[in-house]
Amino acid sequence: MYHTWMRFFTPSPLHHRLGLVCLGVGLQHGALPTVGPRTLDHHVAVIVNSGTGWFSGPDGRRTPVTGPTLIWLTPGTPHHYGADPGTGWDESFVDFTGPATTTYTELGCIEPDRPLVPLSDTAGPRAAVGRIVRAARRGNPLLEVETAAAVHELLVSLRRARADLGPDGDPVLQSLARDAYQPLSVAEHAAKHGMTPAELRTAVRRGAGCSPKDYLLTIRLGRAKELLAATDLPVAAVARRVGYDDPAYFSRLFARRVGTAPVRFREQQGRSVPGGWSDQVPDPDDPPMIGP
Repeated sequence: MYHTWMRFFTPSPLHHRLGLVCLGVGLQHGALPTVGPRTLDHHVAVIVNSGTGWFSGPDGRRTPVTGPTLIWLTPGTPHHYGADPGTGWDESFVDFTGPATTTYTELGCIEPDRPLVPLSDTAGPRAAVGRIVRAARRGNPLLEVETAAAVHELLVSLRRARADLGPDGDPVLQSLARDAYQPLSVAEHAAKHGMTPAELRTAVRRGAGCSPKDYLLTIRLGRAKELLAATDLPVAAVARRVGYDDPAYFSRLFARRVGTAPVRFREQQGRSVPGGWSDQVPDPDDPPMIGP
């Protein structure tokens, strides 16, 4: 026996300009019928929350599947899969497409070459799927927009739920972030981790979808923006705080990446905050009281 619930959508050309659109969603459990062999023209994230089964790709070889596991189905790739008849499995699936899938693939959030991805926890992905399910009510005028937003959330939550990452992410990325403001070259960062520069580049691209240089630059510029907006530190001092001894080079780099010079950014975003900004993130559901 099995249970199946699903909805399918047809977003308009205007909705496709959102970058991602949801084409369908489903919740199933039990000894489900086998899927395929087939080939699709869009992406599907199949989340096996629990249970066992099998999957085969273009080579036809069957690989065991044990939940929690993500099955990536990508456009043009033959696939065939099913739950074990005796045990079945609990499954959620989301069909989606759009030009943003290319960028999410480059960032490592979609992995065409890794169709089976073990997950450590499916709470986050299931919450995103739940938002799509709730939006799928009949007559919802915001159906396409709500489900498109939830697909973005789903891709991020699936990336975070990978079993090969800790709860706080890749330890190499964490260490790089801690050392981001030190004036170290990529080779020196690699040596601190006992890695070659090539190994570090591979690890960072796999974990963050970019090069170590871009990863460090993003962290440095983010901190520089905070200092420019929240303090009266001279630009040269801000540059030194984020790892640049040459303020002219920092200003050129900032302007090229941000699109405006540091001084202009401060004019636009400066906030005079006595005592500085708080490092404690407020709870949106329980904001601090203001006033006496």
